[in-house]
Amino acid sequence: MVELAALLTDLDAETAEVDALVKDRPRQDWDRPTPSAGWTVAHQIAHLAWTDHAALLATTDDAQFVALLAPLADDPDRIVDKGAEGFLAPPDELRQRWLAGHRELVEALRAAPPGKRIPWFGNLLAPQSMVTARLMETWAHGLDIADALGVVHQPTQRLRHVAFLGFRTLGHSFLAHGQAVPSAPVRVELIAPDGSMWAFGPEAATDRLTGPALDFCLLVTQRRHPKDLALIATGPVATEWLGVAQAFAGPPGAKREPVA
Repeated sequence: MVELAALLTDLDAETAEVDALVKDRPRQDWDRPTPSAGWTVAHQIAHLAWTDHAALLATTDDAQFVALLAPLADDPDRIVDKGAEGFLAPPDELRQRWLAGHRELVEALRAAPPGKRIPWFGNLLAPQSMVTARLMETWAHGLDIADALGVVHQPTQRLRHVAFLGFRTLGHSFLAHGQAVPSAPVRVELIAPDGSMWAFGPEAATDRLTGPALDFCLLVTQRRHPKDLALIATGPVATEWLGVAQAFAGPPGAKREPVA
């Protein structure tokens, strides 16, 4: 497992990269629609601010975390939307709130005692897992912002954390879609942004998923349709996984339509 300090450094770097996308942007850019239906650039940052705040409470005060979610529980499918809507504010205020909340979360996770388990939407996460989840979310929503602004969000070696989480959540992906967890393992082999190889799962597995690491991360964060990705699935489990892959907690996402 990657050391917590190294993960936090990568989370800081990912956050700074997303901040660079929105810093000093005019108000009209914050109002641009993103690929997430009904969400503007402002909604994307508000979502990151709200989920960082939720993660902070989950890390430091279980009761406050439960209290944060309680008013939203009557409509569980819209918890994420309502959370983002509740954090919307003028761009400068929203950006500063997001960055301050991020810093609070980083320090809380850094100070988490050994063996700490953090409640998170039906799971209990180690601090390292929480940081990985936050990095995945930050990267994915940063990509939505980049798409809305018409800029390229360059992949980095930090994607290894997203890819690892995507692999680890194979079982969750099937469960979230109402399907049984497959018993057959899957071998995942990915070409990293620097040209090296990342591999997860048993080498002898007959089910395999191979291709660019970026494409796998786009798949598990549901940022692109499988038809638009250069991923090769071999075997029934790997093939089914393409349609249900989901690295994030909660119900299935709306998914994206194929470009072609």
